[in-house]
Amino acid sequence: MRVLVTEPQPGKGIDLLKARYDVTVGQRGDYDSEERLKEVIGSYDALLSCLSTPVTGEVLRAGEKLRIVSNYAVGYNNIDVETAKELGILVSNTPDVLTEATADCAFTLLLSVARRMREAEDSLRAGEFDGWHPFGFLGTEVSGKNCGILGMGRIGRAFARRARGFGMKVLYHDTAQLSEADEKKYGATWVDSVDDLVSRSDFLSLHCPLTPETRHAINRERLAMMKPEAILINTARGPVVDEAALAEALHEKRIGGAGLDVFEKEPKVHPDLLTAPNCVLLPHIASATRETRARMSALAASSIISHLEGKPDDAIPTLVYRRES
Repeated sequence: MRVLVTEPQPGKGIDLLKARYDVTVGQRGDYDSEERLKEVIGSYDALLSCLSTPVTGEVLRAGEKLRIVSNYAVGYNNIDVETAKELGILVSNTPDVLTEATADCAFTLLLSVARRMREAEDSLRAGEFDGWHPFGFLGTEVSGKNCGILGMGRIGRAFARRARGFGMKVLYHDTAQLSEADEKKYGATWVDSVDDLVSRSDFLSLHCPLTPETRHAINRERLAMMKPEAILINTARGPVVDEAALAEALHEKRIGGAGLDVFEKEPKVHPDLLTAPNCVLLPHIASATRETRARMSALAASSIISHLEGKPDDAIPTLVYRRES
């Protein structure tokens, strides 16, 4: 059997596949276009993709032998899941293993923006540091503040643990409310609308999936609802935020700041964000620890191996959906 891995990755996942199958490993950028994938996918039984891999309906239909697409990411908005279902092609992702690293990164962004660390470091590196003074880069404390979480899945809950550890008051909204026991565990209070969450939060962290309903969930109208000193954090998906509207709000100082690890049209970043005050920008590195990326590699490979070796859907916990029996 043949497996296409779109680009190299840390860890032992590719070695696990090579021990069993005929594996092709592309170089970065080789398979970032639909046309290129369509040219080659017909001869492969499995595809190990990245978020930059456009696994469109046309690509899936061209995959005459394709049985599974294993995405090296917790998200899968780069894959036409509905077409995969129609064709009987399984789709898997890498949940759980990147939860803690992503929550760490989100909270790092929160602290960095709250304490104006990017601006302070830029000033120091520019030779402007002339000693301590009372008004030097005044930020805001996090203890006692309202931390709003939009999306209380695995990463949202991990983020809540960190916020609670810093003495923050955790508010959250999701499509479903947590159980009373879980709310107590995470010290979290349910808010019944996104508008209410946005308006009450001193810090608003996004952890929701990208769906038609969450696209531009943070838009011009909701940015106007935020407190003047509120800070927005996004480690979810770029299109959850209207970047143009966010850049405008930052430049006009209608909100306190923002920390972003994901962008609306990656790898492009809205040019007005690059010059926005108190805005920390990271190049999609929330899961970028050696340990996490290695676990992602092994997990993505194990999904392919399990399926190609004939294990039932129920034995593959990383599947995005299960086929009807």
